[in-house]
Amino acid sequence: MVLHVMKWNVHPEKTEVYMNWADMAIKRSVTSKVVEFRAYRPITGSSQVVATYEFTDIDSWAEWQKDENVQKVMNELRALAHGISIEVWGPSPVAEKPVYFY
Repeated sequence: MVLHVMKWNVHPEKTEVYMNWADMAIKRSVTSKVVEFRAYRPITGSSQVVATYEFTDIDSWAEWQKDENVQKVMNELRALAHGISIEVWGPSPVAEKPVYFY
């Protein structure tokens, strides 16, 4: 699996526009290449966001990265947020498969 991790801060004066944009942006960025999407906000209510996209392999991630709709969403995000960071993670050699505790 490959995990694409994005972090950003919503511009405070653009919070309402961001909230209206976010739902459709998620739908446009979650293509058939995405295995799982998740988004997180701090419990304290700050303007920080973390979003994760999971892919089966690096080739699926690369195809997703090139998708025209995904590129448009990322460009739109740049107008609504700051401090955007992106990390791409692969499996650990210590724990290559998920461990479930339920």
